[in-house]
Amino acid sequence: MDRAIVEVALFAAIVLGCLCTVLVAKRLQAEPSPDGGYATIGREGLTWGAAKAAAIRWTTTTNHREIGLLYIALGTVAAIWGGVDAMMLRTHLLTPGADIWTEQTYNELFTMHGLTMLIFFVAPVFFGIGNYFLPLLIGADDMAFPRLNAVGFWMLPPALLLSRLGIVAEVTGKTLALVVPEDWISVLFALREPAIGWTLYPPLSTTTPDPQINFLLLGLHLSGIATTIAAINFVTTIVYERDKSIGWANLDIFSWNMLVTSAIVIFAFPLLGTALLMLLFDRNFGTTFFATEGGGPILWQHLFWFWGHPEVYIIFLPATGLMSLILPKFVGRKLFGFKFIVYSTIAIGVLSFGVWAHHMFTTGIDPRIRASFMATSIAIAVPSAIKIFNWITTIWNGNVKLASPLILCVGGIAMFIYGGITGIFLAVIPVDIVYHDTYYVVGHFHLILMGIIPLMMFAASYYWYPIITGRLYDRRLALFQSTLLVAGAALTFGTLMIIGYLELPRRYATYPPSFNGLQIVATIGSYLIGLSVLLWLYNMLWSYFHGDPVESADPWNLKATNQFTPEWQWFEEKLERERGIPPAEPESVRRSYVPAQEERPPSLYGRIVPVARTVVSDAGTAAIGGFVGTILMSGVLAVAVVLGAFDLEAFAGLATLVGLPANPGLGYVIFLLGGMTTWPLLFLALGEYLPGELTLVTGLWYATVIASGFAIGFHTDQAGLELVAYLVFVLLAHWIYGLGLAGTIAFLGGRLSSPPEDQEYEQ
Repeated sequence: MDRAIVEVALFAAIVLGCLCTVLVAKRLQAEPSPDGGYATIGREGLTWGAAKAAAIRWTTTTNHREIGLLYIALGTVAAIWGGVDAMMLRTHLLTPGADIWTEQTYNELFTMHGLTMLIFFVAPVFFGIGNYFLPLLIGADDMAFPRLNAVGFWMLPPALLLSRLGIVAEVTGKTLALVVPEDWISVLFALREPAIGWTLYPPLSTTTPDPQINFLLLGLHLSGIATTIAAINFVTTIVYERDKSIGWANLDIFSWNMLVTSAIVIFAFPLLGTALLMLLFDRNFGTTFFATEGGGPILWQHLFWFWGHPEVYIIFLPATGLMSLILPKFVGRKLFGFKFIVYSTIAIGVLSFGVWAHHMFTTGIDPRIRASFMATSIAIAVPSAIKIFNWITTIWNGNVKLASPLILCVGGIAMFIYGGITGIFLAVIPVDIVYHDTYYVVGHFHLILMGIIPLMMFAASYYWYPIITGRLYDRRLALFQSTLLVAGAALTFGTLMIIGYLELPRRYATYPPSFNGLQIVATIGSYLIGLSVLLWLYNMLWSYFHGDPVESADPWNLKATNQFTPEWQWFEEKLERERGIPPAEPESVRRSYVPAQEERPPSLYGRIVPVARTVVSDAGTAAIGGFVGTILMSGVLAVAVVLGAFDLEAFAGLATLVGLPANPGLGYVIFLLGGMTTWPLLFLALGEYLPGELTLVTGLWYATVIASGFAIGFHTDQAGLELVAYLVFVLLAHWIYGLGLAGTIAFLGGRLSSPPEDQEYEQ
């Protein structure tokens, strides 16, 4: 398969899917509705004049909120692009050999996935969130330098294009080659995606003849300039543009984290830019900064990691700031130990510049220097642990509200603990020497990079969605998406930790067959992550047009715990000014650090009896629904047997799993029992988190998900068209099962998952 065509096709499919979602949503929209203060297109459609005006407006704006949205949009595009790289990487690792992509393609994917996600996804999204909300949090009218703010953003799109020019040129060349001679466009085929690793280590990066590496270095350098400009703007805004009522003692925790992050950027990114220019000169002008006869390849490692490890905290600290800001809102308590979290943030900022050489323990540097870096690397775990203990204490004895941001916060804490503790192990020299070049490092790194950072981005998108759009998102879909994301991340990177513990080397396109099972599990987890991201995209886009309009500036009931922060106050004033919605006051108000007082809990017997009744009722209804669904499903499978797409002997294997003889009849009985018990009860358990009501739509969703397990478990070596027919019948059979199951439960008056009309939004 051609990697470039596949990758561009996947990326284009996702983008077109988003556009189709928007177009369908607009077409189905009953009437134009408020969208958070931005220009809307009415039912008359999009005219050329309106499109031109919108393009001019968005490309020339200096409004901090609009620039923030541009940052987030660019970061989302980069995340999709880098995510497609990741899915292709994990797909390649489904087999021990290089059977899907070549080793060269694997190295290209590995290189550009890392650079795209680190440079063009995480930092732009956090800077976009900061641009939108930081001025609102500190009472500023705008960023300190609005025009410079716009300039900083508009450097990033060309930087991304330069960095990924190889695949753009390759696909463009192959497309044009269909109509023009290849000799005319040979320059396009000279550019290929770099395959030198995202750390750009010389001598490979200096001797590889691919000219695209030069464009990559220029793109990274341009992105560094843009990031430094944004950091200077944040520091100046926080220091000089705060409202008079906001001092350092009552500055919000997210602004503190953005301040420290920006300070790290100002010290770290200029060094990266200098190192990139030195590498560029070595490649093109004969200098020897990183040649053996000059400064040496180790010099690049020192310069790169002096930027690279502070960079980890550049993308980590904003996530912890969002955690510290959002988590208290959903547990009804003030952030525990505010001062100590601020101090820990500053400590991380300082210590981050003293740990870079723990990436170089295996390079043979002086043992005394290694020991000092080991001590610093272990010490930096202390301020990180302070944050964790304060977050857990904030949750303790709080009034916890089950909402998507809370699920993401709790999942982020869990994976941060796992990833952080394994980082302490890797800071110990003897352990690092053994595990440095294994998947143990990959798992550790991604438990932080994927385990908390994107989770906090998603949490922020849900938490502030009413402010940005003036609407409410689909809560049930968000709960399902959040749970799926946490489960997928834990499955993927927890499995990589196990693979690394077994000492499988990282960065190899092939591996011993004994690791194949674990690699498949990790790949399945990555697919769950990808599915959850697509669900989030759908929710954000569809709810923008069809979400319930906000009727109160306090959708999370923050006033009840005195946590109605400045950005929500700004939103309240905006709603009153633009839509005439008066400020709403809660029925009761309590101090946010006093746990909610509850009535005396019922006795143990009083707790068990209602639960037992519910279980019996649900089990009976589920068994009937499962029986109907399984019988209907059996009819579809019977047709598949007649057509040769399904082999009845697959049921014989099911019988052997429980110790029975390999008999298809016995296997079908077990299949029927499972269809009446396990799957219906699981359906009822997950019904609260599946999109749609607990009826036909939810049944289709559920059946689609479980169809993959059936397809794998009952596959009997079909290939070619037989395999296609098998998969089609499996999907149809499960859809029939889902409709029969959900329809029967609804007909019998089974438990509905939709919240009561009088239920509070945050519950």
